[in-house]
Amino acid sequence: MTFKITASPKSLELLLKERTYSAHNYTPVPIVFDSASGIHVTDVDGNEYLDFGAAYSAVNTGHNHPKILEAVKAQYEKCSLVGRGFTHSLYAQFCEEVCKAFGFERVLTLNGGGEAVEFAIKLCRAWGYVKKKIPQDEAKVMMVAKNYHGRLLGVTSGSTNPTARANYGPFIPKVGPAYGDGKMLPFNDLEALEECFELEGDKIAGIIIESIQGEAGIFPPNPGYLDGVRALCDKYNVLWCADEVQMGSYRCGAKRWGYENTSNSKPDVLISAKSMSGGLYPCSVVCSSSEIMDSIAPNSHGATFSGSPIACAATLAALKVYEEEDLGANVAKQGPHMLAELDRLCCKYDLIEQVRGVGLIAGVDINVELLAQNNMSVWHVCMFMRAMGIACKQVHDRTVRLCPPLTVTRDQIDAMISSFEQCCQTLLKLQPQDIPGVSDFHFLGH
Repeated sequence: MTFKITASPKSLELLLKERTYSAHNYTPVPIVFDSASGIHVTDVDGNEYLDFGAAYSAVNTGHNHPKILEAVKAQYEKCSLVGRGFTHSLYAQFCEEVCKAFGFERVLTLNGGGEAVEFAIKLCRAWGYVKKKIPQDEAKVMMVAKNYHGRLLGVTSGSTNPTARANYGPFIPKVGPAYGDGKMLPFNDLEALEECFELEGDKIAGIIIESIQGEAGIFPPNPGYLDGVRALCDKYNVLWCADEVQMGSYRCGAKRWGYENTSNSKPDVLISAKSMSGGLYPCSVVCSSSEIMDSIAPNSHGATFSGSPIACAATLAALKVYEEEDLGANVAKQGPHMLAELDRLCCKYDLIEQVRGVGLIAGVDINVELLAQNNMSVWHVCMFMRAMGIACKQVHDRTVRLCPPLTVTRDQIDAMISSFEQCCQTLLKLQPQDIPGVSDFHFLGH
């Protein structure tokens, strides 16, 4: 077996230093980026990779897109930050273009996806008290089980991931998937959703749902599910909030939003972040109608860096790139090919149990019981791919996530597939230490 990447001494040195001085809140695949352009990444040792992680969908336009980079550079030379006590020359244009492009009447700007979901919780509650007339302090905001909406306390309160919740309680009440006598509301289950609304709908202000569940392992909605969510929210006067932080910006197909590619319905509230600004500067938004947004009072929510001149410049440039380069069309073209090739590997090799996906994102479930016979885990699959020059990461204990920039070509997808096929053919014939980097980077906890 010939591996492309066999030695990473500088990466090892830096990761050892990182483990000494950084909080251990992440366990990275040991690729230490030094430079990146498009889908191509070079690490500090000069090793080159194809990026099939795309910063959790934050670099849909590719790393350092030149048009977005130029817009950001130009704005830095003019004005970088004003805070929210003043405004700036790009903000009105930003709000108008975002509302028109995204199909909503009002926008509130923030920085990260978790912040945006936290505001959506507040917006639902405010609307529930002001418009729906829920008694004060009784409004409930539903989520579904196995969700991922970020790491802040409000969204962690609604998580069902034991690792995410451990040692962080007490949690914020009336946020999350619990209803009735302690049942957990599942994704893709309209019967359970109607039962939940039937039991508690008079107190439920909103429900926040990822249009495609990402960190659960890439689970698309069943046909008709989101349309059913829309119908039930209308029936019980509940706000449907679509979390498109990872799955928006054409990740899932020819249309901008995951819900547009998987349903015929529109949510009341849209949450977007990550790649809406091309990955060059943090920007997130919550969009809704004027009637819903009017539920919040002035000076009741915001952030110093939200809607900054740099965030606006990056986002306005990124919006142009998505349209001028027709990235949605490339997703519609390349996505089916990637998923079909992964399905082919699934049918051919015992290592792969199942493939799920939509557009240019896939979750590949690995036969971890088979790996365990060789003292391996899904981490070893990602390390094998790393040694082949493919950057990808696992989701939980049994899934490999594949998520390239939307600029990816067929040849680049085929290179990833070829590496994955070699993994399927070879991995179980190896000992863990035979995979380059496994012995060096064992301290990362696998």
